[in-house]
Amino acid sequence: MDQLGPFLRSRRARLRPKDVGLPAGVGRRQTPGLRREELAAVAGVSVDYYIRLEQGRDTNPGAAVLAALADALRLDQDEREHLYRLAQAGAGLRPAPRTPAPAARPGLVRLLSTVRPTPAYVLSPESDILAENPAGEALLHGLADWPRERRNIVRYMFRAPAARDLVVPWEAMARDCVAHLRTVAGGRADALVAELSTHSPDFARLWSDHEVRVKSGYRRTFAHPVAGRLDLTSEVLSVADGQRLVVFQPTEPDSLTH
Repeated sequence: MDQLGPFLRSRRARLRPKDVGLPAGVGRRQTPGLRREELAAVAGVSVDYYIRLEQGRDTNPGAAVLAALADALRLDQDEREHLYRLAQAGAGLRPAPRTPAPAARPGLVRLLSTVRPTPAYVLSPESDILAENPAGEALLHGLADWPRERRNIVRYMFRAPAARDLVVPWEAMARDCVAHLRTVAGGRADALVAELSTHSPDFARLWSDHEVRVKSGYRRTFAHPVAGRLDLTSEVLSVADGQRLVVFQPTEPDSLTH
């Protein structure tokens, strides 16, 4: 499925003429964002060519065109890299098909013990939970009831009954999870995306926004049914094969007492 066209449309829709130095014009716009001809003019490409890109009739733009589009669309670094990945996929350079989740790297598993009692996880690029320490399992309430092959942070956020009451606000973390999945997983996450799009209208809504973001450190508040309110800050250690260690530390020292 072509993802380049929808991504271009979504980024174009968020821009206003004044964002790119164009006059607002006269009259009310029927659709949000820049018109196609305006974006094409700013990027320095023909309107017909840009329309073909959005409609998926041309999925192999060159490097110079991609750079011009990224500049015209005011993409940040994560979005720019995502645009290039989509163009590679359109040219036939697709990611490898999804394989069963690999085992967690032994070095990362050892680190799970060294950071106790703080919650920590080893995650795959698709956010499969490859390993966790006891505090990590306890933090995501109900995770202990899930079989290992179903344990995935994004799946938990959208399909675990406890998730919406656990994370405050739920929408912010859910949006970050979806944006990160789109950014790093590529075609390897197609099955997960299909599952969640079918079973969760909220996931389908957020996925259609085409947001991309690489998650790093962030603050989260958890309303835990046993431990109470937990204000935590995450630290992320990524390694070469895409696995990452995520450690949640108390925002205030000595506040993680449960």
